[in-house]
Amino acid sequence: MTVLVTGGNAGIGYFVAEQLAEAGVEVVLGSRDAAKAEVALRVLRERVPGARASWARLDLADLASVNGIEVGGLDAVVLNAGVRLEGPQRRETRDGHEMSFGVNHLGHFALTAALQDRLRPGARIVTMGSFAAKSAKLDFADLESKRDYQPKTAYERSKLAQTLFALELDRRLRAAGSSRLSVVAHPGGALDRLTPDRPPLHVRGTKLNLARIALQGKDGGARPAVRAAVGPDVHSGQIWGPRVFGLKGKPRPEPVRGPYADAEAAARVWAASVELTGVEPVFS
Repeated sequence: MTVLVTGGNAGIGYFVAEQLAEAGVEVVLGSRDAAKAEVALRVLRERVPGARASWARLDLADLASVNGIEVGGLDAVVLNAGVRLEGPQRRETRDGHEMSFGVNHLGHFALTAALQDRLRPGARIVTMGSFAAKSAKLDFADLESKRDYQPKTAYERSKLAQTLFALELDRRLRAAGSSRLSVVAHPGGALDRLTPDRPPLHVRGTKLNLARIALQGKDGGARPAVRAAVGPDVHSGQIWGPRVFGLKGKPRPEPVRGPYADAEAAARVWAASVELTGVEPVFS
């Protein structure tokens, strides 16, 4: 079994890759930075002796890079990589899209289209959502925050767009009679300071003992995506998240409700994404 993990060289993506490798899965780290990818592979092989792991060049801020990704057949892809900007200045991808929306959503939408002939029958497309998306509201007249840019709002909208895309993909896969699955996973509350050391990739700072009561490390945040990618009890159209208030603990499926249940909005996100990227995932 082979799984591509975007952003697999750091953060939650690294722990997704590590846990998959521990389960005997061959992992491919999608990364735009060769040096960082090599460090992640070294750490991964130290943690999991005999791990089958490699990396593929992938820059989600550049649609040409996305369309040209060089990977073989896949049994799953975990659409994990993402950016969350802090500064007040609006930034754009190489293709002129707002950075959060362009990387987190449009890049992964285009990647799904690029991989459609390499995702094997029964393959899973796992989209990494976010707890933050639950409070987001899309503005279809300004999806890329050109009029009123707020970094937090732009991030939340990008994660809601991702989740709606994944659920619309599920509807389209079922309508086409495809055996492939589209599943959403989210990490809950995953903090660096609760994350175990993986030097030099990650070194934990000051411990937050009180935070540990309600939150978890990025290793815990990786578990829903791993379950979605390889779990035997996973079904297309599900959302998997942590068991305890959606913030920490073992993965479990969550109800698809609120903004996630808006099929009309999901169809509009899909149509806008096709227009903005010039590609469309089509499976049979």
